[in-house]
Amino acid sequence: MQSFARFALVGLAAVALASPVASQRADDQIAPKSIELQHQAKSLATAGKLEQAEDMLETALAVDPRNRGAFIDIARVAEKQHLFGKAIRMTNKALQLEPNDPDAIAVQGEAMVELGATARAQANLQKLQTICGAKGCPQVAQLSGAITRGPTVASAKAPESPKSN
Repeated sequence: MQSFARFALVGLAAVALASPVASQRADDQIAPKSIELQHQAKSLATAGKLEQAEDMLETALAVDPRNRGAFIDIARVAEKQHLFGKAIRMTNKALQLEPNDPDAIAVQGEAMVELGATARAQANLQKLQTICGAKGCPQVAQLSGAITRGPTVASAKAPESPKSN
């Protein structure tokens, strides 16, 4: 009878310990609702509705804060709004989740170029080349082109004649 009691105790302990683990998701499983919101936000961004897209991406992150694609998409929206510092912050959050994410590194590098930080963007390019290796990635060409082109917003000229009220 003592062995049955031990067996029952061990069994109950195993069930108690396994229950919290069963309810946790693996890090690579993003909530489907978050992915759905991210796709809707991409459609809005494509249509030029940047503020609505940003709101939807923030909702996607509220649903699942591990959705690094949503962080990268917010960074892309921020770049379109010429909010390059925000783009860098959002890509930093994505890189905290996955330090070798080629999309996050490339988008961050492009934002750095726009801010005039070409040396830091060059470091991102070298990191991308290391990650991608000989197979190459489209992100390498994307960031390399941005570095070659240089900042587009900073080089934009103000109108020569002052505006009249």
